[in-house]
Amino acid sequence: MIGKTMTVSELAARANVVPDVVRYYSKIGLLKPHKNRKNGYKQYDSADVAKVIFIRKAKSLGYTLREIKDILSHSSDGKSPCPLVRQIIENRIEEHRQRLDDMLALQARMEEAVKQWQHMPDGIPDGHSVCVLIESFTQDADAIVRERNE
Repeated sequence: MIGKTMTVSELAARANVVPDVVRYYSKIGLLKPHKNRKNGYKQYDSADVAKVIFIRKAKSLGYTLREIKDILSHSSDGKSPCPLVRQIIENRIEEHRQRLDDMLALQARMEEAVKQWQHMPDGIPDGHSVCVLIESFTQDADAIVRERNE
């Protein structure tokens, strides 16, 4: 142990998180507290404060707890986690770009639908039709995005 030991609440206060966060991180193995032999309470040290702060920073950058666990594992094995950190975030950026593109395409389709439906009357279901608005939508999503980008 490094320095003075502390309880869950003391660690939480020093790391500026609620105690349940510390308990959860311990439960999933991100923190590995020692047990007090006298009372069985979990004990933490200053290295755990730094680890909780690191975890929170990594989460703020979009890393999942699973990814953070892998990063911490590399570090505790004496290997640099930096290549892994870079690869994960580069992949995440690409995933987000794709999601943003998909959302922009959806937004364009929705706006085009509203424009097409502006002067259409409401329809009554007749057994062959559920909603004439949706059934009448004709624009190709890719064409909408291409038009917007031109």
